[in-house]
Amino acid sequence: MSLNYKHLRYFWMVARTGTIARTAEQLHLTPQSISGQLSEFADALGVELFRRTGRTLELTEAGTRVLRYADTIFRIGDELVEALHDESAHATRFLVGCADSVSKIVASQVISPALDLDEPVRLVCREGRLAALLGDLAVHRLDLIIADRPMPAHLSVRGFSHLLGESVLKVFGAPALREKLQGPFPRCLDKMPMLLPGEDCATRPRVLKWLEDHQVRPRIVGEFDDSAMLKAFGQAGAGVFFAPAVLADHIRKQYQVEEFGEAADVMDQVYAITTERRLTHPATVAISQQARKHLFAQ
Repeated sequence: MSLNYKHLRYFWMVARTGTIARTAEQLHLTPQSISGQLSEFADALGVELFRRTGRTLELTEAGTRVLRYADTIFRIGDELVEALHDESAHATRFLVGCADSVSKIVASQVISPALDLDEPVRLVCREGRLAALLGDLAVHRLDLIIADRPMPAHLSVRGFSHLLGESVLKVFGAPALREKLQGPFPRCLDKMPMLLPGEDCATRPRVLKWLEDHQVRPRIVGEFDDSAMLKAFGQAGAGVFFAPAVLADHIRKQYQVEEFGEAADVMDQVYAITTERRLTHPATVAISQQARKHLFAQ
């Protein structure tokens, strides 16, 4: 037996209005026509759908079960119609994974060109550790990963690393810390309270080596996986911190901090990791071009 959806619609409306007369009025049909359609529907299903109570119809137990299914069927139908008329539903989904060691400011500026394409794009961003994101990339749950390092060589995941750009690091701190600096940079950082990026951050070993090379021994007071939290502690005067020079203007204005110097030989890098050896996805191409021409142009 195949389900007659016209009969199901009539049943659904009668169940909702409570009377055949009201349904007939809404559908511009005769009550006799609606009654006949309901009888055919009940006969086809082999169950009683209504029992009469005074002037209204009351659902039987079987009718209640049928109504639950009818509610679901017509709700999904309404969603289908809405989706067909919703422009955003036609947009291509672009799935981006952002390693949690990448600055959110850098990530947003790197990814945003994907929203400026002629063809509409619906951006979906996921954040997590690089290893987990690479697993999602391998099974095509992601189109692209933004990371602060190239793809690890020891992982058996097919992927290719594309350097988007790099920036030297600068040292920032709250204005109140400036008067505590003694001597030329970077020696003035010796014994100063310092905030370091977490162990997952690619710049951490570079910063530590730079400090060692310059014989600077700061007092490490905090380590942060989240770069925004690190900067917030820096704003509060907890310690000096390193951040990409490409974000210097934003960091000064957003966190009311000052620049104390530049670690010219320490680089912060940003990579796009994809399953493509050569970038072809329009959104990925736009991200790559804008990053190299503008964000990391210097």
